[in-house]
Amino acid sequence: MSNQPQTPSTVANNTPAKSNPAKNSPVRTSPPVGSTTLSTEPGQGRGSTTIADAVVAKIAGIATREIPGVYALGGGAARALGSLRDAIGQSDVAQGISVEVGQTQAAVDVTLIVEYPHPLQDVARSVRDAIYTAVEDLVGLQVTEVNISITDVHIPTDDDRNANDAHQDTQKEARVS
Repeated sequence: MSNQPQTPSTVANNTPAKSNPAKNSPVRTSPPVGSTTLSTEPGQGRGSTTIADAVVAKIAGIATREIPGVYALGGGAARALGSLRDAIGQSDVAQGISVEVGQTQAAVDVTLIVEYPHPLQDVARSVRDAIYTAVEDLVGLQVTEVNISITDVHIPTDDDRNANDAHQDTQKEARVS
């Protein structure tokens, strides 16, 4: 007898078990539709990462919403559907964002409404910079282009001012004891 530790595969016939290459090899599946597989550095052999296109769109949407002067994302129909979603407590941060993702690059299209009186070109430039930074830093894809379509300018109405004044009055009352 040898001094090898006895495992179930060696106890039966006192010979090491032969590995089954089909059983031990990882299962290879193609990435889901609407996703991109990013390979690790060549020669690493450590696997791959699959990132759904919707994730890239959400990251771009979040970056866009953080820019001062952006009132809303999406066109009229998308905003109407978005307001219904908001009413039931579900929001779509990727609304108004369309992405085309390749192996190492992404292109982003944004439809937005700018708040008056913010300069349109400044808002567009800030949105573009924010998307480039967010997608390249967080996702690791090179952004080839960010196309921005400004479909409307939101002008505050008397109703918006009255609602804002009522909100400010409530805050003032709450602060005074």
